[in-house]
Amino acid sequence: MSRYILPVSVFGTVFGCAVLLKDRVTGGRCPSKATINEKTVVITGANTGIGKETARELARRGGRIIMGCRDMEKCEAAAKEIRGKTLNPHVYARRLDLASVESIREFAERIKQEEPRVDILINNAGVMRCPQWKTDDGFDMQFGVNHLGHFLLTNLLLDKLKESAPSRVINLASLAHIVGKLDFEDLNWERKKFDTKQAYCQSKLANVLFTRELAKRLQGTGVTVNAVHPGVVATELGRHTGLHQSQFSSSLLSPFFSLLVKSPEHGAQPSVYLAVSEELEGVTGRYYDVMTEKEPAPQALDDEAACRLWEVSSRLVGLEHEGQPSVSNPSAEGQNKAAQTNPAQTLGQNVGPAVSTVGL
Repeated sequence: MSRYILPVSVFGTVFGCAVLLKDRVTGGRCPSKATINEKTVVITGANTGIGKETARELARRGGRIIMGCRDMEKCEAAAKEIRGKTLNPHVYARRLDLASVESIREFAERIKQEEPRVDILINNAGVMRCPQWKTDDGFDMQFGVNHLGHFLLTNLLLDKLKESAPSRVINLASLAHIVGKLDFEDLNWERKKFDTKQAYCQSKLANVLFTRELAKRLQGTGVTVNAVHPGVVATELGRHTGLHQSQFSSSLLSPFFSLLVKSPEHGAQPSVYLAVSEELEGVTGRYYDVMTEKEPAPQALDDEAACRLWEVSSRLVGLEHEGQPSVSNPSAEGQNKAAQTNPAQTLGQNVGPAVSTVGL
């Protein structure tokens, strides 16, 4: 029997350390007990994972929850489940496909017509390391959904957010932004060899730069915007990664991996914290690693790149032609019409020289 003591002790020690490490990396639960009665929350990608748990927690705190999802069957089921578990009847499913400019505009228009206010917008939905897919409008799927879709949605809801001030915008970013770089000549991955990892990192860098620029443009409006890396969370987001594609990884490594990652419930806590915490009233333009404010990568602090990204994004989704505020860019005049007609194919002509900085 004694021969088993050492192996069991080693296993117990490793397991205990893993549990302690997991407790540490989760960051714990949102410390704020604030309720959000009579406040309206819009959450994208809320039918599963972090988004669903965020919707559940904010519904429990009394919010009116609008869940924007592509798959309406799953969204309706999630909304029904949340209503039942929180006893909050004000949880609604609405169709939103962030890979379609038309769908985003229809969703935003419905929100503006049906909702008297929008107090909190949580840009949660995302895709990670998918193949070289394109959105309905011809954009790289990761850049189109993770950045352009939320960029457009946020801008379309800004008037409603301003009317409801003090209000908040939360952008789900990622630690992956630290190795991201923006190639303004080929944001759409049509000239260089496609790299699914770099495409994801580029989109996450764009999230942080968008947050920075939007915060500047919203100064004095009562609308704040912050970005957050929720940590490593066990969700469907990683379904295109090697861990889920290899039988060896799935069967042997997943059990150990699960010890070191957060549950969706814990992964939602940073979003909840940014949405309700009293101490964050008026705080804007910041980047949070879980629930701790940190300085993002150097390239995410590049104000020129942030401004340029805003200009490019405005043209690609057609906002510049609708009187949306933008910084003057004379070199792009005369090209906007072409960009609006076929935006994905004119990326290189519209954005000027490449910016390619690395944050490590």
